[in-house]
Formats: sequence, C-alpha cells, structure tokens
Amino acid sequence: MFPYGRPLRHDAPVPRHPLFLMALSSACFAVMAVAAKLAADGLSGSQIAFLRFAVMLLPLLLIPGVARQALTFQRLDLLFYRGVFGGTAVLLYFLAIAHVPVGIATLLNYSSPIFSVAFASFFLGEHIDRRLLVPLAAALAGMALAAGGGAGFEGPLRFGIWEAVGLASSILSGAAVAAIRAARRTEGSWAIYGSFTLFGLLAAAPFGIAGFRAPTPAQWLLLGVVGIMSVIAQLLMTYSYRWVTNLQAGVINQLTVVLTLFFGVAFLGDRLSPLQMFGCLLALAGVVGVVWLQSPPRAVE
Repeated sequence: MFPYGRPLRHDAPVPRHPLFLMALSSACFAVMAVAAKLAADGLSGSQIAFLRFAVMLLPLLLIPGVARQALTFQRLDLLFYRGVFGGTAVLLYFLAIAHVPVGIATLLNYSSPIFSVAFASFFLGEHIDRRLLVPLAAALAGMALAAGGGAGFEGPLRFGIWEAVGLASSILSGAAVAAIRAARRTEGSWAIYGSFTLFGLLAAAPFGIAGFRAPTPAQWLLLGVVGIMSVIAQLLMTYSYRWVTNLQAGVINQLTVVLTLFFGVAFLGDRLSPLQMFGCLLALAGVVGVVWLQSPPRAVE
C-alpha cells in the first residue's frame, strides 16, 4: 500500500492518464480493505495478511524475468528496512481492520506521511519545516478524535489496544516510506516490491500459520479479492508513480481513506459519531497539509 518507482528515464513512454491510474490504485486498496474486513468475520487478521502476501508473491514466481529483476539490487540494507517496516505495518493494519471499523483502521494507517517527516529527518537528513507543526498537530488531533470519539460528545475519548495497533501500523509505514525514498535512488521497482512481499510474508507467517483456520468457500473468494486487489493496486501505483509528483501521490492516496470510510458506512454498517466524522476530516486535512508542505514537485523531463 506505499509509493515507489524508478527514476523517470528520458525514453520512458508517458501514459495518457497517470493520475487516473494512481486514483484507480487507491480505489483497489479500498476494495481490498473492505474485503479483508468481511473475511475477518471468522478469520484472523494475521491469516488474512499472510495469504495476501502469498498472493503478492505470485508475479515474482510466474512472470518471466521478474524474479531476476527482484534479485537485482545495490543496497540490501534499504530493501531490508523497506520490507521489514512495510511488511510489519501491513500485518498490524490487518489486525486493526479485524477489530475496529475499516474506515478508522485505514485512516490511521494512511496517516503515515505525518510520521515519515521524522524518519526522513533522522535517516535522510532532511530539514523539518516549522510550518509542518500546524498540519502535524491537526492530523494527530484528528486521528485521536476519529479513533477514540465513538461516544460522540457525550463521553471521554476511548483509545483502545486495537486503535493503538492501527497507529503503530502508521508509524511503521512512515519508516517504510522513508526507506523507499532512499531506495528509489539506486533500486528498481521490482526489487522494492519483492522485498516488501518477502519480508511481509515472513512477518505474517508465524501468526497466520499458528492460528490458521480453514476458510469457507465465501472466505476464499474474499481472500482472493484481497490478494488480487493488492497486486493490482501495488503495480498500478508502482507504474504511475514514475509520472506523478510526491504531492499528487500523497493527496490521491487519501482517496483510499475516503472510499473506505464510505464503504464501511454504506455496506458494513459502520456508524461514526459526529466527533469521529470531524476527526476524520481534521486528520485528512492535516495529512494533506503535511504532504503539501513536505513534497516538492518532481521535475518532468
């Protein structure tokens, strides 16, 4: 579910609608989240995450030449960081999906840009703009209200263990994004995809296998949707990100949150209090603000 790609080459053909492809990727991630939520009615989040990574491994095994590209790298350390942080983040995200409303879990996970600021400063030496403090504070406050404001204006905020798990997924996603930005300087997209898939599979395997339950036919169908949507979304994002600026990608990625919140309310019976709705809007505004200030446009050649 994170942006990466190779630097734009002079001879690379520019697609006609890269922004549409990025938006389609976000929609696929939203469908994946809803399918995972439905599958979690009987299956553990760790089992769903494990099977998702298993399906994501198929392109590396079935498409000629892809495995060779995935094994072509220069900085194994960066690929390791990307894979471990990103894979663990997805595992925690799916655990959160199984226990809290899917829109809230997605909102928490997709708030990773606010944490990538600190990791980029620490690992990449990037200067933190003081102007980021306002949208950072807004995003954090919005996340707290969205995750803990289920009682509306009538009771105190309640931020439970599974909301904390969703928040942890966001923090690790922020670390993964910083690793991706560093890896993009030397590594190809399939190498980064492969590290994410392999280490994600290893992170989810102990928990997914230990509590494995035989899925029903309907659950297998949902798991298939989770896996296929993951692959399509990841490849669309990888492809389109070569022609989309960091700002555009960061804003469009929030479409996943909006769609997942809508799907949760419309089809899963999620009920968000007015305070949670306000928190969602505040968090989205804060994340977009962070992306806006942090992401310089990518030069198009």
